[in-house]
Amino acid sequence: ERLRAGADRMNTSWNACKSRLGFVGFGLGFQSKSAHTVSMREGASVTTILYFSGYPCPSFKIIILDEADSMTEDAQNALRRTMETYSKVTRFFFICNYISRIIEPLASRCAKFRFKPLSEEVMSNRILHICNEEGLNLGGEALSTLSTISQGDLRRAITYLQSGARLFGSTITSTDLLNVSGVVPLEVVKRFFTACKSGDFDIANKQVDNIVAEGYPASQIINQLFDIVVEAGDDITDNQKAKICKCLAETDKRLVDGADEYLQLLDVASNTITALSEMDF
Repeated sequence: ERLRAGADRMNTSWNACKSRLGFVGFGLGFQSKSAHTVSMREGASVTTILYFSGYPCPSFKIIILDEADSMTEDAQNALRRTMETYSKVTRFFFICNYISRIIEPLASRCAKFRFKPLSEEVMSNRILHICNEEGLNLGGEALSTLSTISQGDLRRAITYLQSGARLFGSTITSTDLLNVSGVVPLEVVKRFFTACKSGDFDIANKQVDNIVAEGYPASQIINQLFDIVVEAGDDITDNQKAKICKCLAETDKRLVDGADEYLQLLDVASNTITALSEMDF
C-alpha cells in the first residue's frame, strides 16, 4: 500500500507515455499481459518496452528523473545542455517535491503537473479499505484524526497507521496516532496562545519553558499555531492575524536555517503579545 500511495507521480508519467506515445518503458521486474512485450538487454540491465496496438513506434527515448529537486544547481545546468543537445531524440520527466528548487531554464522547458492534497473523503475510504484488509480496528474519531495529521498525504497516513499497528496492536485510538505522528497535543498549543493573549510575557515565557522541557519540535508548534491564529474568532482582527502570521513565517525560515528553537519561540511569543496588544482604529 505504501508503494501504491507513493507512485501517483510515477503513474502520471506512465499514463502520459501510454496515451501520448503508445508505449511504456520499464526497468527490470515489471511485466504486463495486456500488451505486446519486447525485452532488450544492455549490459546488466533489462528494459521492457510495451507497445500498444494502433500507435507507431516513437523515435525517441523516455528518461524519468525522480527526486529531481535533490540535484545540485551545477548538475541541473549540465542537464540543461544535455536536454538541448538531445531534444529531438529524448523526452524528460522530472518528479520533484519543490518546484522552486528546479532552475528556471529547466522548469520553463517543461509542462507542469501539480498534485493537490487528497480530500478527507478519499483518504478515509482508502484507509478503511486498508484496515479491512489488514484486520485493524479504527474508530471514527481515530480516522478523522489520521486524516487531519496527515494533511492530505496518503503515504504519510499509511505510515502512521502502520506504526500504530506495530506499537499498539490491531485496535488503534486517536491518542495512539498522535503519539506515533509526533504532532504536538492541541491543548499545549492552545495554552501557549492563551498565554500570549494574556499580555504577560512572564506567563508566555513559562509556557515556552514547558514546551522545550517536553521536547516538542518548535517547527510543529509554529505550524499548529498558524492554524489556530487563522481560525481565531472575531476577538482578533485581520490586521493582527496578518502580523502574527508574518512573524510565524519568518520564524519558520529561521528554524529551517538552524536557529535556536528556544529563542525563536520566545520571539514568537513576544511578537504575538505585541500584535495582540495593538488596537485597530
